[in-house]
Amino acid sequence: MLNFEYFNPTKLIFGKGQIVRLAELVPAKARVLLIYGGGSIFRNGVYEQVKEALKHHEIIEFGGVEPNPHFETLMKAVMVAREQQLDFILAVGGGSVIDGAKFVSAAIKFEDDPVNLLRGQIQITDNVVPLGTVLTLPATGSEMNAGSVVTIAATQEKLFFAGPALFPQFSICDPGVVASLPPAQIQNGVVDAFTHVMEQYLTYPTSAFLQDRISEGILQTLIETGPEVVKHPGDYELAANLMWCCTMALNGLIQNGVPTDWVTHLIGHELTALYGIDHARTLAVIGPNLYRVMFTDKKEKLAQYGRRVWGLKGDDINTLAQLAIIKTIDFFHEMGVDTQLSGYTSDYAKSADIIVERFEQRGWIAIGERQHVTPDKVREIVEASY
Repeated sequence: MLNFEYFNPTKLIFGKGQIVRLAELVPAKARVLLIYGGGSIFRNGVYEQVKEALKHHEIIEFGGVEPNPHFETLMKAVMVAREQQLDFILAVGGGSVIDGAKFVSAAIKFEDDPVNLLRGQIQITDNVVPLGTVLTLPATGSEMNAGSVVTIAATQEKLFFAGPALFPQFSICDPGVVASLPPAQIQNGVVDAFTHVMEQYLTYPTSAFLQDRISEGILQTLIETGPEVVKHPGDYELAANLMWCCTMALNGLIQNGVPTDWVTHLIGHELTALYGIDHARTLAVIGPNLYRVMFTDKKEKLAQYGRRVWGLKGDDINTLAQLAIIKTIDFFHEMGVDTQLSGYTSDYAKSADIIVERFEQRGWIAIGERQHVTPDKVREIVEASY
């Protein structure tokens, strides 16, 4: 097992009817910037619950945060917060809203050009405006981690930044919100969480027995519940298990003491920035092809995954590993998610060239758990995904 240090200060409030807790969780004299997305919170009743809970607080609202939140939109929120001297941020929405709120939290007091938060790979350690969240879409785990991904629309860049100061102070997670979600969003949430686990689990063995078992348990639970939640979104117990899986997949617990990959995400972000494809669906496109291209590096864990998660039998590691990739693709298809880029856009012919050029410009020339993913490998992965 590798050395590690684990820190997660987010207070998670999970279950039915917990939005009323906002009254005690948000500081009494706070001037609140309420950030949300495209309006689903008005349809599912969450907005009314939030407003009622905070009826004694001063609130300024900022709506319209996009999926894959845009830097340009978020800077408008930053300006509002600065002008109104707001001192608490409440994000009500899914991962994109929460990611956007993290950027706003960091940018309000940032003295340099805020775009450098994204391009400068700055670790955000202090000088932020406190943040809390009300989760309305289980998927990204952003409600209990310190990472954020923001899109610069003007240059079609989707960039990650992070730091310990970006952990939400609290997150309220009510699985009842799943009942109002359209099937595509539930599908995305399942695939997103599944791939988050795979990025931390599907690398190479390090005798991290507990981390492996927790990861495998999350994967098995997603396989068991994912398709059923799509069919029965109003089933509270199914929704609760899905929501908890999505949080556990990326709250930092399972990455302790193990190597991690994240190349599927790096490539997937580029596909979203270029073509507007849902984030989770880019992961379904890239992940299996990355496993094939990097097969030699990953085959031991692929075989373990095949045995433990899918119940595959046999002694030949290569065969088990190949079958495990097929089972993964079959599961994504069962979730209703296409696994080839051509299923989302016909304008993909130059995507490998563009992505490789961007990676080289950023110095991403040796990435992945062993730093074996070179620009040539990136090209091979993307082209295999067509």
